[in-house]
Amino acid sequence: MRAPPLLLLLAACAPPPCSAAAPTPPGWEPAADAPWCPYKVLPEGPEAGSGRLCFRSPARGFRCQAPGCALHAPAGRSLRASVLRNHSVLLQWRLAPAAARRVRAFALNCSWRGAYTRFPCERVLLGASCRDYLLPDVHDGVLYRLCLQPLPLRAGPVALAPEPPEPAEPAECVEFTAEPAGMRHIVVAMTAVGGSICVMLVVICLLVAYITENLMRPALARPGLRRHP
Repeated sequence: MRAPPLLLLLAACAPPPCSAAAPTPPGWEPAADAPWCPYKVLPEGPEAGSGRLCFRSPARGFRCQAPGCALHAPAGRSLRASVLRNHSVLLQWRLAPAAARRVRAFALNCSWRGAYTRFPCERVLLGASCRDYLLPDVHDGVLYRLCLQPLPLRAGPVALAPEPPEPAEPAECVEFTAEPAGMRHIVVAMTAVGGSICVMLVVICLLVAYITENLMRPALARPGLRRHP
């Protein structure tokens, strides 16, 4: 039994199902005993070593859900960036428990690519308990590169058999480009126009079905005129 054309049209015009929000995978959440993340935004120039100490609460239970968020996570890496619609980026990273005990801080370097060279945008020193950082006010259509490097513990006091300091782990980087706001507006406008066209087609089909059922059916049911010889 074939479905009526009206039902097929309604199924075709139905909005696509909402993409499920990807839950935070295990290991990306900060520790339960780390309610705050201490960090310093390091300025450029001669005062590069200074910076005001700040604190932020970790983003627990964060979900990157389209279309308000775009996730950039290189395969096999422990660093990922969630580009939000409000021109901010949430950077998250994970670390094995054994490696976390050997880390005293994290160094975050941000840069963006211009026409001929790369420009620094922010340098941040984060505490060992931090597992995320919010980068505000990113520009549309610019390729950003965020690199995070764990800094090992400093060598302790001189002992009878001093151990060599552990080498710093290589930095992990993630690149992303924020979607231009104009493109988002075009996509929203095209979606609205497509939905309006579907609604109009449904109304036309309902009108045709009403005319067929109520106006043409009585005319067809009348007895025809007989021709006399």
